[in-house]
Amino acid sequence: LSDKEEGKRKKSKSKVDCCGFPLSIFFIVVNEFCERFSYYGMKAVLVLYFRYFLQWDDDLATTIYHTFVALCYLTPILGAIVADSWLGKFKTIVYLSVVYTIGQAILAVSAIHDITDLDHNGKPDSMAFHVALSMVGLSLIALGTGGIKPCVSAFGGDQFEDQQEKQRSTFFSIFYISINAGSLLSTLITPILRAQECGINSQQKCYPLAFGVPAVLMAVALVVFIMGSNMYTKAAPKGNIMLEVCRCIGFAIKNRFQHRSKRYPKREHWMDWANEKYDKLLIAQVKIVLKVLFLYIPLPMFWALFDQQGSRWTLQATTMDGNFGAFKVEPDQMQIVNPLLILAMVPLVDSVVYPLTKKCGLNFTPLRRMTVGMFMAGLAFIAAALLQIQIDKTLPTFPSASQSQVKFLNLENSVLPVTVDGATYSIQPFQACQTLSFPSVPIQMEAPGRFSGRDTVCWNLSSGSRLVNGFEAEVNITAGSKDLGFIPQFGFSNYTQLPEGTSTFLISNRMGQICEYSQSLGFGSSYTLLIPGDFSFGPECAKTIRPIEDIKPNTVHMAWQIPQYFLMTTGEVVFSVTGLEFSYSQAPSNMKSVLQAGWLLTVAVGNIIVLIVAEAGQLPDQWAEYVLFASLLICVCVIFSIMAYFYTYIDPMEIEAQFAEGGPQDKEEKSKNLSMTDVIPASEDKKSEVKQSRI
Repeated sequence: LSDKEEGKRKKSKSKVDCCGFPLSIFFIVVNEFCERFSYYGMKAVLVLYFRYFLQWDDDLATTIYHTFVALCYLTPILGAIVADSWLGKFKTIVYLSVVYTIGQAILAVSAIHDITDLDHNGKPDSMAFHVALSMVGLSLIALGTGGIKPCVSAFGGDQFEDQQEKQRSTFFSIFYISINAGSLLSTLITPILRAQECGINSQQKCYPLAFGVPAVLMAVALVVFIMGSNMYTKAAPKGNIMLEVCRCIGFAIKNRFQHRSKRYPKREHWMDWANEKYDKLLIAQVKIVLKVLFLYIPLPMFWALFDQQGSRWTLQATTMDGNFGAFKVEPDQMQIVNPLLILAMVPLVDSVVYPLTKKCGLNFTPLRRMTVGMFMAGLAFIAAALLQIQIDKTLPTFPSASQSQVKFLNLENSVLPVTVDGATYSIQPFQACQTLSFPSVPIQMEAPGRFSGRDTVCWNLSSGSRLVNGFEAEVNITAGSKDLGFIPQFGFSNYTQLPEGTSTFLISNRMGQICEYSQSLGFGSSYTLLIPGDFSFGPECAKTIRPIEDIKPNTVHMAWQIPQYFLMTTGEVVFSVTGLEFSYSQAPSNMKSVLQAGWLLTVAVGNIIVLIVAEAGQLPDQWAEYVLFASLLICVCVIFSIMAYFYTYIDPMEIEAQFAEGGPQDKEEKSKNLSMTDVIPASEDKKSEVKQSRI
């Protein structure tokens, strides 16, 4: 290297190699594994945190989830500019990792319900505090994970010398494996942590642990990365090509606008209006990039469907049965199907499917593969819609925004007729009537004899389990680790979320007598346990308790989600992997990062599309929304196939070589061209020159 080039590149004093690989890459690979574990682990349980801890409805939970994902894919552009223009990759990774770690820690703290649970009932008393804290944490996480995304892999590539191309290729394979390994393990582990119960004053689903472990892993990632500092090869900032491309495009637009008069002849390409200031090689490269970016326009629709695996599909799984016999699968654990299938299908597609299509004489070009991938994602949502229709048949009818639902429970040992708005219902002793729906207005009720809240208990239908005490004295109820407290005669507890399986309820009085009752609780089921008036403590006490099923257990098995995951993963393999390969092969040598930023931008826009549809669509049925997304993607797929048909594949290196042979443009000619353009129209010679530079 020349002295000038040597000054741009800082090398470690003692670079250590291991089996031909720089030892520094060990720290980078471990860092990436821990960071991906942190991100995917947090993301796996995020939508359920919104839904069940912050108590948001499905649409709001989906909206905020996809807003967060969109931010995670917008900030890489900022990270790349900061790294290339000012701080360099190493400092950018360190500084933003600190921000990342703080964000994860804040999110974990926001999930501790005991902070504001002053009445110890298991629910935060100041939900606004938890919402604000979680939004701050997620904003910092989005800045951190997005900012370091374009830097880590490129920084790993910087550790190799020019003659270590084979080792560099191996490193990127190991790097990709570390990403999938982190994703796979975190998607498996964090839902298990979430399903545990923890708390100081009351036991609830352990979101602090589910977010806390990823926060610890992110801190480990930061420490490991810093530990290798003395071994790294650190390239100094050398200017950002994305900014240069934007300036070139901006100048071309400005120059064209300033010379829009008819006396100025048209040029072959609108980017040719930058000839007066920028090298023709740069302009030619920008034309290549714009040609590929034009093909990116339909791609966000694919990501709009793909990223709903972590939102809509996870919420769909909460209405299904996750009992697989030997083990139980949490709703957010079903996302593990995607990385498992990826690890199996990537080598299968590369070594079997593509060679087979080639032998069959099929010209399966990259753009055709991407078209097939988009079509497969559309089929995945058709499968999700068909599954949702079957699920809806098993779900109870919940009230609309203008309705209320009530149940009447007879605590008398005789049949009780109740008249509501002219309709009479006969309620059997110690039983409940069916769920009744009424407009959200006062209703008229009549019952014979005494009628009060003590004799007839009325509540809004909800999900969970509760106890109603018809016994002559107050009783204390505990369910596992949860203490429901003392329930007076004719009183009832709040609905309490309990884990699936058999729950044991301990009923005791102030005399120290205890009755043990067991109830099997299926996924999604809700029960009212009635302690009747003839209840008495003793060996047979459990037989007198009356379980009333408010909501039936989920009967559609989670395994039915596997077909839609298979279709989506197949689409991802032939779309995403091929898209990255296509972008790399069609990008100029110094603008591959520009197309990478454009690719990540399509992911962000795709998540924004979900926000628009979720908020503006307001479809009454979830299956209809799935069909809408599938229809939109298939329409976009047709448009993309037409665009791909007219696309001409190029070799950027060949075009760059043609300009290199001609040598750099003379600065005096540029200055002359700039001044002449402001005075007279371009000459015929200039027209010919512009035409020759056209791509």
